[in-house]
Amino acid sequence: MATCDFCGREEPDEAATLTWTTATERGRRRVYCDTCSREHLRAMEGKLDSEWW
Repeated sequence: MATCDFCGREEPDEAATLTWTTATERGRRRVYCDTCSREHLRAMEGKLDSEWW
């Protein structure tokens, strides 16, 4: 099971998480669902920490 670190969405099917985004912030692995990834794409590409979104 995967959980989005931004919105808290849970996905029990691991195959469905292939469209999710992973990031490393301050040495910690973070996972974001496809909806949050699309919504915050510019901030992710700018390497802003999720607290700035």
